Amino acid sequence: MSDSFEMRPIARIRSDFGSKFGVPRQSGLVDALEAAVVFEEPYRNPDALRGLEGFSHIWLIWAFHQSQRPEWSPTVRPPRLGGNQRVGVFASRSPFRPNPIGLSSVRLDHIAYTDALGPVLHVRGADLVDGTPILDIKPYLPYGDCHPEATGGFASEPARPTLEVEIPPALLDQLPPDRREALRDVLALDPRPRYQQDPDRVYGFLFAGQEVRFTVDGDRLQVVDIK
Repeated sequence: MSDSFEMRPIARIRSDFGSKFGVPRQSGLVDALEAAVVFEEPYRNPDALRGLEGFSHIWLIWAFHQSQRPEWSPTVRPPRLGGNQRVGVFASRSPFRPNPIGLSSVRLDHIAYTDALGPVLHVRGADLVDGTPILDIKPYLPYGDCHPEATGGFASEPARPTLEVEIPPALLDQLPPDRREALRDVLALDPRPRYQQDPDRVYGFLFAGQEVRFTVDGDRLQVVDIK
């Protein structure tokens, strides 16, 4: 029996996030976020998706390809605890793990069948950087995957919008109309690291092919540039 396993991506995500900064910290927090799962060869086979259209949600199993480290640590500092308190790596969803594997539950909006790319899964609520390799896809089963009685430890409550977002109309016009709601929702969740609270600092991240720059003062987030 082998002590190691070789894996290859079956697909890659196409999302609006060009970098890790700004990505929601969990899947499903921003339903307005649209993304597409584009299969690699030889997995562009419609038969591999037969029956998937009957499921409303799916699991994406993927690789933290931008967060790999040569050594692992038994403890991490999750953002939910302000980035100052350490917990065990297996009690967190930190990307810095012995094996860099991520898990996301997303809503399956529809499946498009194309000549150029084969079947493409259009999903909502993904928390993945553009280009993230997908290792596997499994259907979400409500009776087995949902446990209403479960406790969530230090992350028992979902992240909620905490900031009032202000975007000048002239800047908002630079984004496609179907991306504006998603940007507002992402910013309202406060994408800053928890330990950064400088009102004079200008933050920025890539979204929908644009660089979005903003400041935060108290509970007010002001977008200062989109270019």
